[in-house]
Amino acid sequence: MRHLFAAAFAVLALATPAAADTLQEVTTKGIILSAQGMDIDVKYTPDGKFTAMDGQVVGEWRIDGDKLCTKSNFDPNEQCVAYPKDKKSGDSFEITSPQGTATIKIK
Repeated sequence: MRHLFAAAFAVLALATPAAADTLQEVTTKGIILSAQGMDIDVKYTPDGKFTAMDGQVVGEWRIDGDKLCTKSNFDPNEQCVAYPKDKKSGDSFEITSPQGTATIKIK
């Protein structure tokens, strides 16, 4: 039974897209989102919650493959945005959402 569990875990790990590494970094360390001349500090918690703008924005997050899906008190409709793979703490990259393009820096 123990070997079956280890094999199943290995298969799941191999089937996980590399973007999951990026999303793990994002949701563990947090980000600075830069858009429209503003830098916004976003903090994620393991229970699927996030805060931004000194608590003015609160919401929920979840990972769906290579996408980070969020909804908040400012937008109760869930938005899912694809993230690039193989990014780590200190890396910056652009994402595109329905609201436009933003630069993300992983803390």
